[in-house]
Amino acid sequence: MEQQSKGQWGSNFGFLMAAVGSAVGLGNLWGFPYKMGNNGGFAFLIIYLVLVAFVGVVVTLAELSLGRKSGMGVVGAYESISKKYSFVGWFGWISPMLILGFYSMLGGYCIKYAIANLGDLFNASWGVNGAESATYFSTFYGDQIQTSVMSLIFVLLTILIVKGGVSGGIEKFSKFAMPALFFMLLIVIIRSVTLDGAGAGLSFMFKPNFEVFKGTGWISVLASAGGQMFFSLSLGMGIMITYGSYMRKDENLERNAIIVPMADTTIAIMAGLAVMPAVFAAGLDPAGGPGLLFVTLQTVFQAMGSAGPIFGFLLYALVFIAAITSSISLLETVCAVVMDKRMEKGKTINRTAITWIMGAIVAAEAVFVSLDGLGSNGFIQIFGQGCWLDTFDLVSEGILMPLGALIMSIIFGWIRPGYTDDEISLDAGGFKIEKYFHFCIKFIVPVIMVLVLAGQIDSFFGLGWF
Repeated sequence: MEQQSKGQWGSNFGFLMAAVGSAVGLGNLWGFPYKMGNNGGFAFLIIYLVLVAFVGVVVTLAELSLGRKSGMGVVGAYESISKKYSFVGWFGWISPMLILGFYSMLGGYCIKYAIANLGDLFNASWGVNGAESATYFSTFYGDQIQTSVMSLIFVLLTILIVKGGVSGGIEKFSKFAMPALFFMLLIVIIRSVTLDGAGAGLSFMFKPNFEVFKGTGWISVLASAGGQMFFSLSLGMGIMITYGSYMRKDENLERNAIIVPMADTTIAIMAGLAVMPAVFAAGLDPAGGPGLLFVTLQTVFQAMGSAGPIFGFLLYALVFIAAITSSISLLETVCAVVMDKRMEKGKTINRTAITWIMGAIVAAEAVFVSLDGLGSNGFIQIFGQGCWLDTFDLVSEGILMPLGALIMSIIFGWIRPGYTDDEISLDAGGFKIEKYFHFCIKFIVPVIMVLVLAGQIDSFFGLGWF
């Protein structure tokens, strides 16, 4: 089989660890708890879980089944439906390519902060050494050489894992990395929730506040929860299609499509428990984005005294693991399309060469975004964004991904309904949720995708729609 030449999962557990790893990323660490707290706490969580059930599971199943049915990456998978849908596949190829540019930079930041906290543990000169957190962060991201080097290290590690292949590289690493991330999270959670004042952080996340639903407020909460769910689960960026193409025919697609979203949601909540109680215990503002991770939390660790560097190192190490399990899935998605195109032309596949070439392009992107220094180094900006990270994010996560997923739901719900039913029916017991799947993909997913797309455009351009 053609997919055998690209690789195949060695076990279902290995697939699950890789798929969950692709879903668990930097957004889980700051995006989920922050959005949850600012949108009604437990009220947001209820909406989020409903969306996971009616959208997340359904889209995950659609993408996994399309990948396994076609045995190809995201472009070839859509071309297998019809050549005229190849543009949707290219949306799913360009998005991870752009995301890797800024994701690698942020991954490099994680490496820097893990090393710096380790330096504090040993009183080394390369530690934070008591520097004010905001000053330390701004000095670092403005340092073009240092940020570029850290980004390149992150890209190099990603390349080394992906070039090892599906089973020998991605699966092997994920089977170690994801359990390690889980146990490291538990350690940080225990310390976080036992800090004085941690209760305020728990209230921020879990106290029901249904006032946010009044008037048109529910639309804002729905758009925020939908956006977080969509991007957290790595939907619309070709990853699940690519990973599905490596699945064996005897693996249960329905079960896996439920496990991946639920595992991702569980870790997102755990991430909130690790972050928010500590933030509130230190009396700090739970602002979202890189500032929460690299300024606010570093302030928390410095306030812990001698134990601070230990928990700082653990936190940034686990964030690094979350980042790299996502980056390897993004790079694999990009490389899979190149391998498919070579197979179509009857050419041999050299995974190592393809990975290095695509990795080199990503490295160039990462260096460019790093040199921009979050907009601090005078680079010309476009699309009204303050830095090139936001521009890359706007094009990929803001437009191409939700637009691609919207078109996908229309194809599966209205144009070619039942296209992958035969593939899903290979599961033991047949297609158990067939009616549920078709109802959701036809009526619910398109509406949510329109909201997500509108919410993203509103967020990037500050239009005030929600």
